[in-house]
Amino acid sequence: MFADTKAFSSFAVDDLDRAERFYGETLGLATKRWMDGGLLVLELVGGRDTLVYPRPGHEPAAFTVLNFPVDDIDAAVDQLLERGVAFERYPGFDQDERGISRGEGPEIAWFKDPAGNVLSVLAEQ
Repeated sequence: MFADTKAFSSFAVDDLDRAERFYGETLGLATKRWMDGGLLVLELVGGRDTLVYPRPGHEPAAFTVLNFPVDDIDAAVDQLLERGVAFERYPGFDQDERGISRGEGPEIAWFKDPAGNVLSVLAEQ
């Protein structure tokens, strides 16, 4: 029934303008406003756009909402650190001094957007 649809993901933020600056300027993603500027679209590679919408009383999810596979996780983390991004630390994960978890599963590092949503960069498999 849904095999031929173009499914997409979405998540909420508390401030759409701040989200647009973070995703567009800090992360360097192509963004566009949609529906008279009331929604933000992250234009991702492969036509896998993600919809970001404002939600009053937003509470961030307790899980990762968006993952960015990269060829070189060390370079990606370094670039994000240079842009002021702080990396999260989670109990039970062996993370190096920059926040990269190595050893179990893919190499991965988590960070948050201004609304507190958890994002990650992970080594392309």
